[in-house]
Amino acid sequence: MRIAVTGSIATDHLMTFPGRFADQLVADQLHTVSLSFLVDTLDIRRGGVGPNICFGMGVLGLRPVLVGAAGADFAEYRSWLERYNVDTDSVRISEVLHTARFVCTTDDDHNQIASFYTGAMSEARQIELRPVADRVGGLDLVLIAADDPDAMLRHTEECRSRAIPFAADPSQQLARMDGDDIRILVDGAAYLFTNEYEKALIETKTGWSAEQILSKVGTRVTTLGSKGVLVERGGEEPITVSCAQEERKVDPTGVGDAFRAGFLAGLSWELSLERSAQLGCMLATLVIETLGTQEYELRRGQFMDRFAKAYGDDAASEVRAHLV
Repeated sequence: MRIAVTGSIATDHLMTFPGRFADQLVADQLHTVSLSFLVDTLDIRRGGVGPNICFGMGVLGLRPVLVGAAGADFAEYRSWLERYNVDTDSVRISEVLHTARFVCTTDDDHNQIASFYTGAMSEARQIELRPVADRVGGLDLVLIAADDPDAMLRHTEECRSRAIPFAADPSQQLARMDGDDIRILVDGAAYLFTNEYEKALIETKTGWSAEQILSKVGTRVTTLGSKGVLVERGGEEPITVSCAQEERKVDPTGVGDAFRAGFLAGLSWELSLERSAQLGCMLATLVIETLGTQEYELRRGQFMDRFAKAYGDDAASEVRAHLV
């Protein structure tokens, strides 16, 4: 499959707070919060949902097409992604804005408080998908991940008009989009990716029930945190996949992106939905064990041993045939 991933391109500024956010919040003063957390560490990492997903797919041996907007400071980042088999030729480079910034603080309970500066991401709305498709010989699927909201809407409408299958993954942008826009992003998607909270938020903002949404998308994929993943299709029994056991918990940033990378790789290899979800969960486990969203390594033998331990030898044999 030729898969394009549209999404934010950013650098991550990751900090850790040696305590619990909840202990610092006063219930009757939440309307006037003014807090500063003294953090112990700062790590500056490559990030953005688009590159995170593409990196994971590249590590698994695919060549995804990254579509998004970055600043002139993207050159080093581009080189890094190309080393991991990511096609970056469709990244728009802004002449005036820096690459976006994600600033996130994580506490001892792995809760997070974050801010996002859009920067060059705002120019993603100027990207047309047809030249991308023409350049690579057509697109079998476009993942529309969190990005400039206008870009997300434009890409969705273009996929519909050109009959290109698309996957909706609005995630962080749900908070600032209204029900009408969310309906545009969701309706007709081949796949809809959310976590549990985002699932509820979509239902609240659109006014659609869970059953109505399932009737409007091909496959609904809901990540459940430590409980794994739920995969649903209309008229079929839901599939539940558990998480692979992590060896340590370091940082949850990018875990959802890695899951999507593994899931899309499974689809590209024509694996079942269950197997694709298992592959996504296994890749996500590598991320939670690592500081940074693109700092993990995939050692084939070790990866397959852990996959077999989590999901069985038969499942592992199906994945092993594709993993290079």
